[in-house]
Amino acid sequence: MTTLFTNARLINPAEGTDAPGWLLVAEGKIAGFGTDTPPAADESIDCGGLCLAPGIVDIGVKVCEPGERHKESYKSAGLAAAAGGVTTMVTRPDTLPAIDTPETLEFVARRANEAAPVNVLPMAALTKGREGREMTEIGFLMDAGAVAFTDCDHVVRDTKVLSRALTYARSCGALVIAHPQEPVLSKGAAATAGKFAALRGLPSVSPMAERMGLDRDIALVEMTGARYHADQITTARALPALERAKNNGLDVTAGTSIHHLTLNELDVADYRTFFKIKPPLRAEDDRLALIAAVKSGLIDVISSMHTPQDEESKRLPFEEAASGAVALETLLPAAMRLYHNGDLTLPELFRALALNPAQRLGLASGQMAEGAPADLVLFDPDAPFVLDRFKLRSKSKNTPFDDARMQGKVQATYVAGEAVYRRD
Repeated sequence: MTTLFTNARLINPAEGTDAPGWLLVAEGKIAGFGTDTPPAADESIDCGGLCLAPGIVDIGVKVCEPGERHKESYKSAGLAAAAGGVTTMVTRPDTLPAIDTPETLEFVARRANEAAPVNVLPMAALTKGREGREMTEIGFLMDAGAVAFTDCDHVVRDTKVLSRALTYARSCGALVIAHPQEPVLSKGAAATAGKFAALRGLPSVSPMAERMGLDRDIALVEMTGARYHADQITTARALPALERAKNNGLDVTAGTSIHHLTLNELDVADYRTFFKIKPPLRAEDDRLALIAAVKSGLIDVISSMHTPQDEESKRLPFEEAASGAVALETLLPAAMRLYHNGDLTLPELFRALALNPAQRLGLASGQMAEGAPADLVLFDPDAPFVLDRFKLRSKSKNTPFDDARMQGKVQATYVAGEAVYRRD
């Protein structure tokens, strides 16, 4: 069975092209694409001039199984991902209990494969219980299917423990994903230090806490030779250190969240807790610096950092409210803000949304190339809508984009050439 997509606007992040053409799918893989006369196929889909791009590979998705299934399940997260053009979710181990043993990892992998219509790749904890005291069985966890190791926002404070874990990870070829923050300075922070936080009376953290955390991690990577990815770079202060690490030939990459690219600290306004995320929203100068870093390739990955929180944990005073926002369905339309503002082209966006994260994890997806998995998203970048959080497929509805005017609608999502979502 072959399927031909015709009259499409092909977004090719590897080549940096955005051009009309056709794409052929056979046996779940891309069999060819081009701008000339299309070949014959068993089935033909007219894309109507809409954009056809590699499906998003989203690193850092929190699915609350086991432990907090009322916030998000693999089924609800998978449906949200499909509706948002995310064809691969790379899930975090910050569950209850943490995913720190092969048995727990195999449980969540089985649950994910049963329930989610998209690809799910689990990460495992770097230390047992994410407590920073004793490293996990990295080799066994890799054998069980872990694609990376992270303690998420629990920064490993003991430098000796982290250096040993990085050394062992290097011997296994494992990727370590870290949260660059100085943990003492950033503890309890609800905002970024500055005039706005002072006027609102919010506990805050200096942007230097991120720079300090990244400097330490880079020094340990230089010492151990480990493969390292910073989950979120959110301040301009951290960018020179990242650039130096890359120029020195270290195996270092970095990501940032869509919220830090499209929102700033002033969006908190009168203590709106849906805007409370971790790290906190930054100044506008930081946001602009991050966009420039994504454009230049200094920041490699854009992710949703999807973090479901229930109403009870958000309907609290700002300082006490839980951090995090759901973003699987809003990732693409929020990214379209950067496109419509002229900040990033569509190939540049999908380089960070699909190609780079897939390559960092050693996946064949995320690209428009012959033989690559036919994980695709068909979307209209111009379609306007007003977001209603209660229509999101996630169980939790904590999005900062509620009632926001947005552009960009996913029309269909394909995994291995099969439609897992079609807009009604």
